Amino acid sequence: MESSQLVAFQTIVNKEITRFLRIWSQTILPSVITTSLYFLIFGNFVGKQVAAINGVSYIAFLVPGLVMLAVITNSFSNVVSSFFGSKFQRNIEELMVSPVSNMTIISGYVIGGALRGIIVGGSVLLVSLFFNPKIEVYNLGILLVFITLTAIVFALGGLTNGIFAKKFDDVSIFPTFVLTPLTYLGGVFYSIKELPPVWQNISKLNPIIYMVDGFRYGFYGFSDINVVVSLVVLVGFTGALLGLNLYLLDRGIGLKN
Repeated sequence: MESSQLVAFQTIVNKEITRFLRIWSQTILPSVITTSLYFLIFGNFVGKQVAAINGVSYIAFLVPGLVMLAVITNSFSNVVSSFFGSKFQRNIEELMVSPVSNMTIISGYVIGGALRGIIVGGSVLLVSLFFNPKIEVYNLGILLVFITLTAIVFALGGLTNGIFAKKFDDVSIFPTFVLTPLTYLGGVFYSIKELPPVWQNISKLNPIIYMVDGFRYGFYGFSDINVVVSLVVLVGFTGALLGLNLYLLDRGIGLKN
């Protein structure tokens, strides 16, 4: 990366990090509080009535899913809100006419959003220790790969949403009606092997299943889907969304009046 592009990249990333850390009570704390309630209600109260899954207690089974839930929602929301805010304030026009490449713009926003997702996910993992003190790690490398790629995928998805959004309502439509249902049906609270065969096959159409399942494999060494398949799906989505965003910015779609 050329020095000028590197400076631009660092500037965008610093802006994004400063933005979500400055209002941490709105960007980080809510997810931690919400997840604590999940652990308390589903883990302690309901979880005591649920049998162990593959030898793992239900509250321990929940940990990877709830961490990924935080990563997904925060990576996505950070980029979509930030990018659309720049569009609304017309700041993005200055960036688009500058010598900064589209790849640098995408990289800056995506890394900023992914960092927020990972920071919140790490905070949720720390909170989980209060409810489940014994955290197992089967493969640290798998954990890091899946949490990083998942954060990048949904940061890229947030950028796509931000590019297409024309008004503030458009920022919340996709997360509310698409992302939230897919996340809650993505194996966060259950193993798809507990479902009838037909629903297992339908569940495999949900990309979030592969992310949560692969991340859970990194903790406990078991998965409902082959971890290599999950990794291929993640890499495929990363490449597809990166290509789509580059195309949209190159054509100025959603950015030109």
